[in-house]
Amino acid sequence: MTLGPVQMLVLGFAEPNFTGEIMEEVRRLREHDVIRLVDLLFVTKSLDGEVEAALATQLSQEEVEEFGAIAGALIGLGAAGEEGAEIGAEAGIEAVESGHVFDEDEVWYVADTIPPGTSAAIALLEHRWAIPLRDAMVRAGGIALADEWVHPADLIAAGAIGAAGDGG
Repeated sequence: MTLGPVQMLVLGFAEPNFTGEIMEEVRRLREHDVIRLVDLLFVTKSLDGEVEAALATQLSQEEVEEFGAIAGALIGLGAAGEEGAEIGAEAGIEAVESGHVFDEDEVWYVADTIPPGTSAAIALLEHRWAIPLRDAMVRAGGIALADEWVHPADLIAAGAIGAAGDGG
């Protein structure tokens, strides 16, 4: 399994208005091999505090287990070298036996943090488009020195800092 960069995206919905448009776009992007939904945990809390949760993935059980093995091996490698990688791979497979990275514990963690009448989602998105680019960079001898997303709020903050430095 060739794994692209995985992004964890946490979203809050203060006034949920779901029409299916988000999942339609996720499916469209998957069809074009742009992204793949590794796992999604969606939690909603009614105004009276009732919690509902849903899980979704675009991976087969075999792919989920491969993902778990890779993630576990990398964690184990960092913790205890080569031997840790082997142990971590096995632990990673066990951790995703349910077919999902997220489990019941995360449901209650999210539910405890959102106010009534709102929803939240945690998504693991694999960026498939980045695989050929990453591979080309590696073949050229490149290594990632930093990796960040620049959001519109970051640009606004940079402008505010710049304006404060200009005295204006």
